[in-house]
Amino acid sequence: MIDVPPDRLWRRLERIEDHVEWMADARSITFLGSQRRGVGTTFDCRTAIGPLRTTDRMVVTEWSPNRALAIEHRGVVTGRGRFTLRRRRGGRTRFCWEERLQFPWWMGGPLGAFAAKPVLRAVWRRNLARLERLARDGE
Repeated sequence: MIDVPPDRLWRRLERIEDHVEWMADARSITFLGSQRRGVGTTFDCRTAIGPLRTTDRMVVTEWSPNRALAIEHRGVVTGRGRFTLRRRRGGRTRFCWEERLQFPWWMGGPLGAFAAKPVLRAVWRRNLARLERLARDGE
């Protein structure tokens, strides 16, 4: 649960270029083309977790303001990610972050993905705490 309403949280999520401010694993975002919002927005995201560094192409596949944002990963690591927002009492938001990732054979494939799960979960929890702070502070 995040202690801000969905519309305020969405204002943070819709600015894809600012995801590097709250996603510790995202180092930079470079858009391909002029589109910055909505389905079809395409960008390269340089990512780093420990010694692992990759640049993944990402495409927005769902864009429902104040409700959902989904991304397709088309780089070395493939898969899908989705944020959903649901209004709750007291101006709060139930925020869900789902990721389904496939690792290439040289990163261990399914075994590598299984081993990475607790590390990624910890990184994403810290990311969510940063996102909540930024949304709450209105920055």
